[in-house]
Amino acid sequence: HSDLIGGAVVTNDPELYEKLYRYQNDFGGVPSPFDCWLTLRGIRTLHVRMETHCRNAMAVAQFLESHPKIEWVRYPGLPSHPQHELAKRQMRHGFSGMVAVGVKGGADAAQRFCEGTRIFNLAESLGGAESLIGYPPKMSHASMSAEERAWCGIPDNMVRLSVGLEDVDDLLEDLQQALERC
Repeated sequence: HSDLIGGAVVTNDPELYEKLYRYQNDFGGVPSPFDCWLTLRGIRTLHVRMETHCRNAMAVAQFLESHPKIEWVRYPGLPSHPQHELAKRQMRHGFSGMVAVGVKGGADAAQRFCEGTRIFNLAESLGGAESLIGYPPKMSHASMSAEERAWCGIPDNMVRLSVGLEDVDDLLEDLQQALERC
């Protein structure tokens, strides 16, 4: 639902455990009642939302993989992904809602693609109900040099998609019209 941040810290390191325990004891480790309610609300529909995320992301990845303006697609659900077999063993209920692509034409084309979408909102966040698009070289990884980004596998033509719950045909149409502009 994109309205809650939570998590857990797990370790088998006794020294780190003691440090974390002190932090938890000093600052508290109990979320507010409202945050608990938001968590429960989200858990109740998580399986249905994840099925839709995964189904929509697969359709988006397949569409983009065959598009002439896309150089490459990174999505573990595609047979072309180098770790597809591993993903099939580990991700038995879907391959996530995250898709990364390389846009032909370099950085300028990638930025035009991001700016040209109407349904996908330009944002750094991932995994919400709404579809988001991001340009990591100038957003989430802007503090890194081009060399550092390249070393991490983040080329200047990379666009990251967090595929949401909208109608998949609307999403594909949005991506098509945005690609026509770049």
